[in-house]
Amino acid sequence: MTAYQMVPIGAVTHWLSGGTPNRSVSEYWSGDIPWISASTLKHTEIRESDQNLTPDAVARGSKMAPVGSTLLLVRGSALYNEIRAGLVVAPVCFNQDLKALVPRSGLVPKFLTYSLLGRANDLMKLVSTAGNSAGVLDTELVQAFEIFLPLPAEQNAIAEALSDVDGLIAALDKLIAKKRAIKQAAMQQLLTGKTRLPGFSGKWETKRLGEIGHFLKGSGVTRHDANSGRIPCVRYGEIYTTHNDYIRSFHSWISATVAATATPLEYGDILFAGSGETKGEIGKCVAFVTDTEVYAGGDILILRPRDVNSLFLGYALNTPEVNRQKSSRGQGDAVVHISATALAQVCLLLPPLEEQTAIATVLSDMDAEIEALEARRDKTKQIKQGMMQQLLSGRIRLVQPDPVVRGGEQ
Repeated sequence: MTAYQMVPIGAVTHWLSGGTPNRSVSEYWSGDIPWISASTLKHTEIRESDQNLTPDAVARGSKMAPVGSTLLLVRGSALYNEIRAGLVVAPVCFNQDLKALVPRSGLVPKFLTYSLLGRANDLMKLVSTAGNSAGVLDTELVQAFEIFLPLPAEQNAIAEALSDVDGLIAALDKLIAKKRAIKQAAMQQLLTGKTRLPGFSGKWETKRLGEIGHFLKGSGVTRHDANSGRIPCVRYGEIYTTHNDYIRSFHSWISATVAATATPLEYGDILFAGSGETKGEIGKCVAFVTDTEVYAGGDILILRPRDVNSLFLGYALNTPEVNRQKSSRGQGDAVVHISATALAQVCLLLPPLEEQTAIATVLSDMDAEIEALEARRDKTKQIKQGMMQQLLSGRIRLVQPDPVVRGGEQ
């Protein structure tokens, strides 16, 4: 082997197929052998799953993936719109949507995994949706797909460098999850009065939303208007999919013509989603706490409060107790609606204004810390992507290659 070469994946791997045992046999699914499917193939290293099989189930329908093989999603890539692959580091079995790529001599297992993930965009071009709505990764084309293959020492160096970055990302994910749990616990204590911040002892009062402000309705923005200009707008679906507690950024932009028919927002407005798919989520809300010119689209109900801290409301009006009230007032089945009249009857506990502000500050500081960690994690992911592009193409070498011998020269 020369210092490096481009080789077809099929020339350096052996492929195995998986399967699924009978799902109607409940005892098959009560074992301790992790079973990997498209939905559970989520990590670069595979050692566990939330579904587990018995040895008998494996013998009757699935197959064990050799430790050191790479599981590659071949059926469903278009559905997930990504290439999924992971290195098997502990005994697992796998289903028919996956292939186990067993490396031959000269191919470092972890390097193979990163080679597949690092060329994800190119591999996605090999997905065919003909006759299969989920999309199939053409195995023959994958086997003919060429990867950069340096000597094993350099493969190991590249794999370890990328693994170190994955370790940092995993540590940040764990820290973010911990911070979110701490914030959730703080909300449960602070927004119910179970825990009081130092210096506060005033009585909390129960108020209906109709007592602390008045409602108006968003209007005038269709799906086709959402990218018609440069003026920010909030659409009701974004309250479910994009925003939490308060609005931090904007994702729809309308023209001045569209804005003339939409509802302008004022600092401190609370925006409720007036329709949704389930009663459990109906009436999710966010606080608008910026001075930017922004408009609200249709199916948004707007509470314009007075003499309260709107950021506090953004947190308090999404607590389980308030959500239960909103849910009980939702109307409809296939599409659930809630009216301003119904929302006006929703009750919440309100501390004195100064304590509202203090609580909102504590929670928003926690949010800022979480956002900073998320930004750091996302930046690390970008760095990893850049490293993969450089290292897995041979543009940057971690091990100085030996001179290639040509034409009998020594």
